[in-house]
Order: sequence, then C-alpha cells, then structure tokens
Amino acid sequence: MPPAPFEPTPTLARLYPEATVGGFSRYDGFVEFYTRVNALLHDDSRVLDFGAGRGQWAHEPLPEASRRLRAFHERVAQVDGVDVDEVVTTNPTLAEAKVLAPGEPLPWADATYDLVLADYVLEHISEPDAPGVAAEIMRVLKPGGWLAARTPNKWGLIGLGARAVPNHLHTKVLSRLQPGRKAMDVFPVEYHMNTRRELRSLFAPPHRVVVYGHASEPTYFGSSVPAWRAAQLLDRLTPPALAPTLMVFVQRG
Repeated sequence: MPPAPFEPTPTLARLYPEATVGGFSRYDGFVEFYTRVNALLHDDSRVLDFGAGRGQWAHEPLPEASRRLRAFHERVAQVDGVDVDEVVTTNPTLAEAKVLAPGEPLPWADATYDLVLADYVLEHISEPDAPGVAAEIMRVLKPGGWLAARTPNKWGLIGLGARAVPNHLHTKVLSRLQPGRKAMDVFPVEYHMNTRRELRSLFAPPHRVVVYGHASEPTYFGSSVPAWRAAQLLDRLTPPALAPTLMVFVQRG
C-alpha cells in the first residue's frame, strides 16, 4: 500500500508557511542533500546505498518533489544496498541487498560504483571500524566517483544532544520527541566520522573532501512551537562550524 499523501504538520506550516506550497521549506535538508546527490548521477550510474535499511523513505509520506529526488533507483542503471540489519533484504528500492557484520569488507569488486550514499549512517560507525569503512567505500568507488553522506555534526546541537542520551534510552527519548518515528529506525550512535577533521583524516589525499554545515527545520523537537522557535534562534546564532548537520561529499582520487 502506498503511503498517505503528504501534508505539512501544523508546526511546519505555521513556522515555514512556504511548506504549504509543494510540502517543503526553504531550509529542507532532504531537498538540499538529494538535489546535490542527483546532480552527481546519470542514466548509467551504479549506486551503493550504504546503510540502506528497509528504505524508510519509501514507506513514509513525503512531498512528491522529495519523493522524486530520492527515487533515483527509477532512473539510474542500478542501486544495490548493504546494512547490518536483515531488514535490508525487504528494501523494495534495491536490485541487490547484502547483510554484513559491522566493519566487514564490502562484497563488491574494486571500482564498481559511481556513487556511494550514506544518509545518516556515519554516526553509527564505531571508532575501530571507521578507517576500514572509509577505505572500503573508496575501494568500491570508481576513480572520480563520489561518497555522498549526510550526518549530524558531532559538535552541533543534534550531535551533542544525542551523545548526552545513553544509547539504551534513545528509543524512549525519540518516541517522546518524534511520536511517529518507529523503534526499528533508531540505532546506537558512535560519532567517530562526524567532524571535518575526522573526515579529512579518514579520506586523506588523493581523495577530495567537501564538507559544509546545514541547519534544517528542527524536527527533532517534535511539534512544540516554542521549542522550534528556540531552535531557530539558536541556529541563527550558531557559527557555521557548529551547524547541526554536515553535508559530506568525497570524490575518489
């Protein structure tokens, strides 16, 4: 059954009235990220969805413009996926799905993919696994191919808040802040690939690293208008280096 048509929440529509036109605000991080991802794709691209999960976006209501941006599996040559959870085998957007243990080498040959996608995945990689994960991603990319990742900034509001909550309480806390979020979509956080310094160290030359901060709508604060307004003010006062989300693009050298 397809997800229900998307309607902006009352909080989103009140604080970002432009979201009533097309369903997304001018600060929408999903649109920002996937617009740039699509700019790197072409008809014969091969893509690896790293940490693909169950394809959450395909099961939840999205603005149609956002759905089209994310549904690039409908217009590229192939999208494969990998995850540590067997739920990846149910992901309807993948041509091939593999289940791997954390840190296990990727089961594809060198230079297989034009783009590796890691959307809110890097924050779940452990410190011992981070160097190997970075090396494996670069290995399966073609020369000139891209890693495109979106992840919380370790020193941003989301990163600081997530690290302040013990992993065993994440599901409980997020169920209060985001009542619609499913427990199956909540995972332990590590934060060892979540600063500019760490990323430039892990993806050292000859690879090219482009990282920039982004502040989207404060959806982590549920539906509370005062909380959203406080977060908006904090975002305006926060230096760019401490923006809550990092947009990460690494080109294989």
